Amino acid sequence: MIPLPRREAPWAPTALRELRRPWKLATFAFGMGWLLYGALNYGIADWDVGISLLMSGFTYLLASWSVGRLAQLRRPDGIGLAVALAALFAAWFCVDGVYVLYHGLAGNRMDREGNFRASLPLYFLAGMIWFYRGSLAELRRDLIRRIPRT
Repeated sequence: MIPLPRREAPWAPTALRELRRPWKLATFAFGMGWLLYGALNYGIADWDVGISLLMSGFTYLLASWSVGRLAQLRRPDGIGLAVALAALFAAWFCVDGVYVLYHGLAGNRMDREGNFRASLPLYFLAGMIWFYRGSLAELRRDLIRRIPRT
């Protein structure tokens, strides 16, 4: 596993390079497909293709960074606390901010509580999955190493 740099920005070249890993793109495509299927078939008033594309796109760009920043937070100094607040803001933006902006501009009915309950756990789950820095083969190797042998 490639260690996460202490204070890396989500737009840093190394972070963007991680987003181009085939296994991460494949999991993103799978999740996007599921969201689009739901938007087209479940008939939920505030779940449409536009919000699915926006929220999932921002989640793909920011979730691994914000989960990584929060996971590395130990004893926050001034900069560490600012980075943690930025990570929490990124989570809020992806989960609720984009939702409110989109539906507010479109004039759609909103169920913020329902959206928050569904989207927040998915955001952090996606961030934990995409937080790993390395190839799928390296992930498999690292997981096998962590399994205790009897």
